[in-house]
Amino acid sequence: MIQQVEFTLKKYQRGFHLITSEVLTQLPKLPENGLLHLLIKHTSAGLSLNENADPSVRDDFEVFINKLIPENHPLYTHLFEGADDMPAHIKSSLFGAELSISITNHKLNLGNWQGIYLCEFRNHGGHRHIVATIIS
Repeated sequence: MIQQVEFTLKKYQRGFHLITSEVLTQLPKLPENGLLHLLIKHTSAGLSLNENADPSVRDDFEVFINKLIPENHPLYTHLFEGADDMPAHIKSSLFGAELSISITNHKLNLGNWQGIYLCEFRNHGGHRHIVATIIS
């Protein structure tokens, strides 16, 4: 059986945000076993699975990725939507727009220290839309 829901995340500032709880509140009851697939419907934000305990990890991600892919790089030609837009597209491609997570015993089968991140790469990204597909 396949279930699908689409939901909108609240607005987040630029950075890496733990959204596991927010995602879970939007989902129907999870099956005993299966797979959750998440797709973010944007080209300037991403999803990632990573450290859920220490917020400094998310701060370090932000510092590192901005150094790796800076704004206002002289090689960028896509400038129409602002200095943060082209770097956001590159970051989104690197992090990815989707996640697949196993479901076991009606729960996401995540490691002890894993959580779902919204990777917001724009200064004013706005509400982000997620499609969740549950396969049982």
